[in-house]
Amino acid sequence: MTTAKTPAIGARVPRREDPALLKGQGCYTADIALTDPLHVAFLRSPVASGKIAEIDTAEAREAPGVAAVVTGADLPPTTPPDLQPVLSIEETLPFPLLARDRVSAVGEPVVAVLADSPARAADAVDLIALDIDDADLPAPRRIAGRGWQAGNAARAFAEAAHVVEVETRHSRVAPSPMEPRGIAVRYDAETEGVTIYQSTQTPHRTKNDLARILQIDPERLRVIAPDVGGGFGMKGFIYPEEVFTVWAALQLKRDVRWIATRSEEFLSAGHGRGLTSRGRLALDEEGRFLALEARIEAPLGAWASGTGLMPAYNAARILPSGYTIPVLDIETEAVSHPLPPVGIYRGAGRPEANVIIERLIDEAAAATGIDPIALRKMNLLAEDALPHDSVTGSRLDSGDYAAALDAFAEAADVVGLRARRDAIRQDGGIAGLGLAFYLDPSAAGWEYARVTLNADGTAHIVTGATQQGHGRLTAFSQIASDALGLPMEAITLDAGDTGTAPVGVGAVGSRATAIGGSAVMEACAKAKAAVAEGASLPVTAESKYEVAGQAWAFGAYAALVEIDSETGRPRLLAAHAHDDTGVVVNPVQVEGQLRGGFAQAVGETMLEAIVMDGDGQLLTGSFMDYAMPRADDLPPLSLSQTETPSPMNPLGAKGVGEAATTGAPAALINAIGDAFRPTGKAPPQMPFSASRIWEALKG
Repeated sequence: MTTAKTPAIGARVPRREDPALLKGQGCYTADIALTDPLHVAFLRSPVASGKIAEIDTAEAREAPGVAAVVTGADLPPTTPPDLQPVLSIEETLPFPLLARDRVSAVGEPVVAVLADSPARAADAVDLIALDIDDADLPAPRRIAGRGWQAGNAARAFAEAAHVVEVETRHSRVAPSPMEPRGIAVRYDAETEGVTIYQSTQTPHRTKNDLARILQIDPERLRVIAPDVGGGFGMKGFIYPEEVFTVWAALQLKRDVRWIATRSEEFLSAGHGRGLTSRGRLALDEEGRFLALEARIEAPLGAWASGTGLMPAYNAARILPSGYTIPVLDIETEAVSHPLPPVGIYRGAGRPEANVIIERLIDEAAAATGIDPIALRKMNLLAEDALPHDSVTGSRLDSGDYAAALDAFAEAADVVGLRARRDAIRQDGGIAGLGLAFYLDPSAAGWEYARVTLNADGTAHIVTGATQQGHGRLTAFSQIASDALGLPMEAITLDAGDTGTAPVGVGAVGSRATAIGGSAVMEACAKAKAAVAEGASLPVTAESKYEVAGQAWAFGAYAALVEIDSETGRPRLLAAHAHDDTGVVVNPVQVEGQLRGGFAQAVGETMLEAIVMDGDGQLLTGSFMDYAMPRADDLPPLSLSQTETPSPMNPLGAKGVGEAATTGAPAALINAIGDAFRPTGKAPPQMPFSASRIWEALKG
């Protein structure tokens, strides 16, 4: 048992959440008990663009068990969610709960059926006749954009000794959490309000968005995130189907539930990535970076979530990473397409930014003949240059980037990996070694915590941070154990409930431990001080802690790949991750986050791609067509770390949840590029499937 005599922070404590989850004792949205609930099923548009000519719902309304059939004409006007204004917004996209006159994407909800069972609701949907006059797909259009400039880019490129350029097209990917989207709404006749159980990362955001979109008093809404089976950003915002379910409960004065099918997730849940980036890097004769030019286009769907502009923003503002580049010309834009929505996904623009700069540096190393690690070290910001304010408005907090590269090279045995690559090449094979440095910003803003010290020697924490498999109870009880001098087992946690936490942000952007944990630490200190001043138990103290600035994790990744020249099949032979995520609260959980993030990085670079045809039809609508990584797709991954405390929060922690998805893709892409370099052929775009590689090898 962990006690106050043994520091809990930094200890390899097993996750306290796991025993119940492993025994099947978790409670997910589909498990929430409702009273005589109605179940929702949606008729979705079979085409990407067109005018609704006719909807015949007569037969569906008479079907067994059907309580209501709703079309867009039955709904009041709704207000779109507020877009975070990280870019200059030029157009506001609509946010229809159900299509009214026109459809704007395949899979858009057109009609909703509410029945006494999911099967009866789905059967009734099949009885609806929908006639749409197809129309040509509208052209993509710019919704928002922003640029940053420093110095004279045209002159710098004209006078450079070396100029390299790259273009990267990131495939759309399906985040694919194990638990699909779901919402269960319990109606209270006495208050005319609802308690909403939602599989979400951000219950307070859901409450605020519902109040805004439906134009109702937020006091009628309580949102609870029960156990959440994964989110990865996809559950960090609200969807039209979820808003409709709440509207239906309030309108019909009934309990209502909607649980998405896996097919609906592929079709209408927020996709990730999909960005296209083009970059140029100018260098002098010695290899010093002179100028960086970057152009980024980030897709949106027919509607946008409140966080929809973050990928476009992050993919630009993280540049030029941790490097000293005096001249910059960076522009980014978000563009609406008549396709399913694209939103935040683990990293949300950070991997894309890292890919731009790290691909350029590998190309520069090849062009100049300078060792890739040496080229990076000579251009990285020095330790005494931090904190550093970038042209794009980011403040890099702390770290010795060059020393981290040295530690990485030794721990990864880069010399040995190169020898393995060269041995394969000498035997006539195709192999490549990819390296990449990374920066990963996290922990912006504030979070809420409340701590109650009880007379029986226990403590209870309420937090606005949520959990979706993070092990929040474990980490927060470690923090509180040290702060209060109590054993971890004496500490309980209530997370993700707007009814108990008056305000909160949730779990997005690798923020909950650094900010939420700091709020817990501060509330604990206040409670302990109150007891020391003579207050009688129980004592309750609150904190709405706001960090001084973002905490920036950093590190480097390596990947060794071999390609079968006959089939094009790539095989990852080895990989290494070196990460500095500040003070580590729980090494077990940090390792889990890194290994899970690396698996997703392998998925998006090597396997995964949402494919839509020219008519906007989804061609990868199931796991039969969409390739998720399996155990045998993952190479041995070795780990090393350093700990540089962040000065931006009292814990000294930096985010880790998105470190691997930010750092690893560039290393994997560079490995493929390095494998192709001796062949004289250009490597394909992601994902690096056997067929794409084979076609590229054959020219």
